[in-house]
Amino acid sequence: MTSRVVLISVLLLLWCHCRHVLGSGDSGTGIVPSPDRSADGADLLSMGTMVDTHSAMLRQGNTDECDIVMNLSAADRCAFVKATPDCSMEDSFINYLKMAFCLLPPNLTPLTITLCIIWLLILFIVLGLTASKFFCPNLSAISSSLRLTHNVAGVTFLALGNGAPDVFSATVAFSRPHTAGLAIGALFGAGIFVTTVVAGSVSLVKPFTVASRPFLRDVIFYMAAVFWTFIILYRGTISLGETLGYLGLYVVYVVTVIVSAYIYSHQKHSATRSSTQSSTHAPADTHVPELQTSESDQAPLLSNGSIQEGYDSEYRPLLPYCESTSSILLNSLNPVDSRTWRRKTWRWRTVKILKMPLELLLLLTVPVVDPDKEDRNWRRPLNCLHLVTAPLVCVLTFSSGEYGLYLIEGQFPVWALTLLFGLFLSAIVFLTTSNDQPPAYHLVFSLLGFVVSAMWISAAASEVVSILHMLGVVLSLSNNLLGLTLLAWGNSIGDCFSDITIARQGYPRMALSACFGGIIFNMLIGVGIGCLIQMFNNEPVVTLEPEGLLTWVLAGSLGLSLVFSFILVPLRCFHLGRAYGIFLLLFYAVFLLVALLTEFGFIHT
Repeated sequence: MTSRVVLISVLLLLWCHCRHVLGSGDSGTGIVPSPDRSADGADLLSMGTMVDTHSAMLRQGNTDECDIVMNLSAADRCAFVKATPDCSMEDSFINYLKMAFCLLPPNLTPLTITLCIIWLLILFIVLGLTASKFFCPNLSAISSSLRLTHNVAGVTFLALGNGAPDVFSATVAFSRPHTAGLAIGALFGAGIFVTTVVAGSVSLVKPFTVASRPFLRDVIFYMAAVFWTFIILYRGTISLGETLGYLGLYVVYVVTVIVSAYIYSHQKHSATRSSTQSSTHAPADTHVPELQTSESDQAPLLSNGSIQEGYDSEYRPLLPYCESTSSILLNSLNPVDSRTWRRKTWRWRTVKILKMPLELLLLLTVPVVDPDKEDRNWRRPLNCLHLVTAPLVCVLTFSSGEYGLYLIEGQFPVWALTLLFGLFLSAIVFLTTSNDQPPAYHLVFSLLGFVVSAMWISAAASEVVSILHMLGVVLSLSNNLLGLTLLAWGNSIGDCFSDITIARQGYPRMALSACFGGIIFNMLIGVGIGCLIQMFNNEPVVTLEPEGLLTWVLAGSLGLSLVFSFILVPLRCFHLGRAYGIFLLLFYAVFLLVALLTEFGFIHT
């Protein structure tokens, strides 16, 4: 219900603003050629208008020249988009600006925007499906094979799995100079959304007492990351050392989590030994509950393998049954479980049918290793097919297929060579393995699944950033607003519902730990990796220009929400009740209202 309300509100806002901008942009802001003017004269005047507009924008210091396309007449926009480097969108498969201004007539621009919003929702579904059903399970298999503790895996692999859409979106946005505002808006907007809406919803659903030391630790580290980003935005530049400092701060955070977990475990064992030694009096026992509630929610890894194994054992055949290779392939490609299908409602079935083509595509290209299953999810025919499809996905999605379409010696394409190599590996694996027993090198498929799912997420994130950039240009909306609304909501709605579900099941501390741990990872890794990529492609110093007052509204609101959490939660003895949850939701509503009024000029300096 909440997601539908948010979606309807966003569509109405964009539609009304689209009509306002298109109506004003086509009527008087551009140069409309007179009917008696020749074609050559129109072109000369059009190019002169573009040159004058370019000069004016350069004098104002705006580096994203593509934003001024709506100031031109409808007839001049296509030529401007083709001639302006900022409108090229080389990192995406589709140039949405050319599609909006060149392929379709101006009177169909509202239809183009509507189709792009639908495509944007599909991409968000792709991000969610890939992260939850393919990226996270493979990361869990890798962490299990490396025998990592829950604390280390929780702040590294599990954080990467939960925040994959946010991290990849921020990395892609920061790696492009003209879309850095999207990353700033998304990271700050998602931070405010998680620390207010998600935390407030968890408090409303299940009032609880938060673990004091982990909570203070996460809030302090997140405040440090936000303050560091605020200083960099104020200065407008970020150097290589400061970029590496983002990654170093996360390393310090990981080390702090590990050390605090070790200290907690040592204190817990000491208290347990002292309690067992005292047979009649147990004063040390009074300290044990306090210890158990302080570090118990260190981003744990959830595993339902034993439950699923017991559930599936009921449906195992009594007699041994040898399944054919073709039936194994067909059953592996079936995204619907018949037992689950019968238990679900018609709404769930409708959504499942809509997602089925996407799930089938992902099943065909991404291998998944499940260490909780007896056969570790080994599907011989499908895994052999993955050796063909997975490398093709990698070469065709990396840099929008630029390297996959490259011709070796000007004749043989790279994708064909990758196809032949995949067929060769697939034949070897098929001839040397069996359907019943996974091979000794089955872990390699989890690494392959991790890489391919990461490529899918990166490609979808690139398209999301490009669509939002196009919507910002067409609707004359800032990247910060699109980042804090569409991009932040799209990447955080799934986490919001999952955290609320975890809280309803009786684990509110786990939900709150996931809230803060994930956004720390997203900001530090997203900014750090994105700026490193931009430095590698351009100059050693990255310029970050705040997009007006809205950037400072974002930073100030996020800092204020963290200060409230840092002060009010200890004053309430670390108890989060319904009153505090309502306060957080009201805080987000006020922030969103102020952000919209700032964007549309009602609040200005």
